[in-house]
Amino acid sequence: MSAGASDAASWLRLTLIPGIGGETQRKLLAAFGLPEAIFAASRSTLRGVVGDKAADLLLETDNRATVDAALSWIALPGQHLLTLADNDYPRALLDIPDPPSVLYVRGNLELLALPGLAIVGSRNATPQGESNAHAFAGALAAEGLCIVSGLALGIDAAAHRGALAAGGATIAVIGTGADRLYPARNQALAAEIAEKGAIISEFPLGTPAAAANFPRRNRLISGLSRGVLVVEAAVESGSLITARMAGEQGREVFAIPGSIHSPQSRGCHRLIRQGAKLVETANDVMEEFGPRVSAETRPRVTDIPDEMDHDTAKTLACAGFDPVTIDELVTRSSLTAEALSVILLRLELDGRVSSLPGGRYQRLAE
Repeated sequence: MSAGASDAASWLRLTLIPGIGGETQRKLLAAFGLPEAIFAASRSTLRGVVGDKAADLLLETDNRATVDAALSWIALPGQHLLTLADNDYPRALLDIPDPPSVLYVRGNLELLALPGLAIVGSRNATPQGESNAHAFAGALAAEGLCIVSGLALGIDAAAHRGALAAGGATIAVIGTGADRLYPARNQALAAEIAEKGAIISEFPLGTPAAAANFPRRNRLISGLSRGVLVVEAAVESGSLITARMAGEQGREVFAIPGSIHSPQSRGCHRLIRQGAKLVETANDVMEEFGPRVSAETRPRVTDIPDEMDHDTAKTLACAGFDPVTIDELVTRSSLTAEALSVILLRLELDGRVSSLPGGRYQRLAE
């Protein structure tokens, strides 16, 4: 259960004091037990634990307006405040070095107790990357894993959508206040997650998107999960931060390899060189966690259907799975550019090929 109104007020009073960060909060809680005891302590006692400046902030800061606003927010249906003392606080986060003192949650609290798998990757994902994230999320959610991601554009959004499409569980960990949505383009997705899954944040209500928030957010994505699957990531991607945190937290790290020509694959290749498990099917993940997924739910590249006409099948075969131009396809297939344009348009409409900037095309795994 989430904190009651009186308990919530004292936890909010503690955590909404500017200048009293998570480390100081945990030091105080370790010394005094609960927020009520912290505020009942004398100034000299507090100074002995956290120093003069923090003690003065604790006793002199008047944050009743922000506390009351947060209490009004959690009083609404489907909106919760979880504290370190609550039974519903995710057990997995208690295993990390710096669990948040409070979590703001929109949605189903029961999902926080499910075994989680984080699926993360590039915001500037390729169509193939988004397709992979959607397929793996659906298959793994169908096996009982809760798909955890960050509600960002690209791989994150595709993973959430894949879990929802499979009727599975998904949690979005966000880097803003729980009353704010970022990016705005994912507003409809966020509403669906709040209704069918859960959105969580450690940041106070009203917190805007800021670059420093997202690395902090990433440790919760990995911390809530048994492992992290990186689908696509450039070498400087924030997803590699999540993977590093996962390793530090004792979680499994998985990565999907990609084209040697794609910048979005290089981060995954680096992780694999560093010891991440190379993933080609959902079974590769489930082998680490439990029963194998069935062949029916395993994402994979399928063979070309028998009924496909010869020129279309030839076009797909010549395209491979790397981005390719029509000129390259002309050379490989001996078909004319006009014939290929018609075939590629039909394949794009069928969802087998995606057009990319620069006049390139990429075959999608089915």
